[in-house]
Amino acid sequence: MATADFMVIVVNVMLNRIVAMYWNYTLWLHTPACRFIMFLSSVTIDTSVWLTVTFTFDRLVAICCQKLKTKYCTDKAAVVVITVVTSLSILKNIPWPFLYSSYYRSVPLGCRLSTHFFILDIWIAFSWIQQLLTPVIPFFLILFFNIVTIKRILIANGGRMRLRQHSSDRDENDPELMNRRRSIVLLFAVSSSFILLWMTTVTYFMYSRITVTFKRRIEFTIFPVYQEAGIMLQLLSSCTNTAIYTVTQRKFRNLLFKVIKYPFSVICSH
Repeated sequence: MATADFMVIVVNVMLNRIVAMYWNYTLWLHTPACRFIMFLSSVTIDTSVWLTVTFTFDRLVAICCQKLKTKYCTDKAAVVVITVVTSLSILKNIPWPFLYSSYYRSVPLGCRLSTHFFILDIWIAFSWIQQLLTPVIPFFLILFFNIVTIKRILIANGGRMRLRQHSSDRDENDPELMNRRRSIVLLFAVSSSFILLWMTTVTYFMYSRITVTFKRRIEFTIFPVYQEAGIMLQLLSSCTNTAIYTVTQRKFRNLLFKVIKYPFSVICSH
């Protein structure tokens, strides 16, 4: 998941949003290279989003399904899941390169989205399927998995509290209950960050597809600032879940602090 998020930064931010737009007379300006970047951009975003979904499901299995945990939560199963998600993301985005053409008829420079994408029924259906598969369906899956996990945690907390009421140890600072509360906060943070950061892109897509003004669009974009803000937040969402999942882990934080303190320790030792 971290690797997929890193590829989003490399392909979508560096190559697509910086190099292709601001570096003139480079290899990326040619239409074949530009098409390939557009294809990789969609693949990396889909892979990042759906690996987040599978990782959330993995947490659900680890907490709620003890019998399935021994079979599913293994290195072999992880390799299979990652391979399937990546392969399906590549297959899903194969049509994208065929939607872009050169700005000039004689010279293959730049990438311009074909007007067929806004007119032909097959491409309109393709755009709706793209939006449903990423991010609408992943959001509901993440929300559903987190709700089931949180419900299981709350039931376990209720049973533990009832047992502690009949025991001599009634210390309110129960480390197990505190860990479970942190898990609930973590799962809420993942779901809320995903929907908030993707909301701008989804609302823009629905408005532009439903209104009549979009049907007249050829090369101009309605509300370009709103669209660019949605793209920025969408790219940011590919990094937040990895950060949330890792920073909340105590071992990861301890190692991170060691890395930060290491240069100062070397200086002090000399």
